[in-house]
Amino acid sequence: MKAIDVLMDEHRVIERVLDALETAAGRLDRGEPVPAQFFLDAAEFASGFADRCHHGKEEGVLFQAMERHGEPADGGLVGMLKDEHVEGRRYVQALREAAAALGRGDASAARRVASTSYAYSGLLREHIEKEDEGVFPMAADLIPAAEHAGVLARFADGSEADPASAEYARYLALAARLEREAGAP
Repeated sequence: MKAIDVLMDEHRVIERVLDALETAAGRLDRGEPVPAQFFLDAAEFASGFADRCHHGKEEGVLFQAMERHGEPADGGLVGMLKDEHVEGRRYVQALREAAAALGRGDASAARRVASTSYAYSGLLREHIEKEDEGVFPMAADLIPAAEHAGVLARFADGSEADPASAEYARYLALAARLEREAGAP
């Protein structure tokens, strides 16, 4: 397996959670009750898995390898993707705040939860498409073949981002639970 395959597999997990998040947001938009905890758990998945595990691999390993082989760190494609990671973090924080308000009984927070959920999902879906269709193939060409195994090995570092870690497995279980709870397609 290649490092890019790991990242693309993680994209599929993230997309499943985005489906669940959009489904739950749609229910809120229709006035149906959705527990605030669902959105707090989705925010935990987003910050833990999508950001720390997945984006951590991109920023801490893949993008650095690309930069070593000529991709500019700032202002170029890698810089734009890093900026989108930062924007995603802002959406996740806003989702947490709105979901906490919803959990405290603030009915007006439902609209903020839904709109933030849609905005975050839209950002990540576009971001994933850029990476799957452009950045990852470019990285595969840019990084010498002899370095690909080293990039993959750095993903298995014993941290929560390591696909063999218990924390990583917990995030996968959380993704499955969010899908079930939302009844996402």
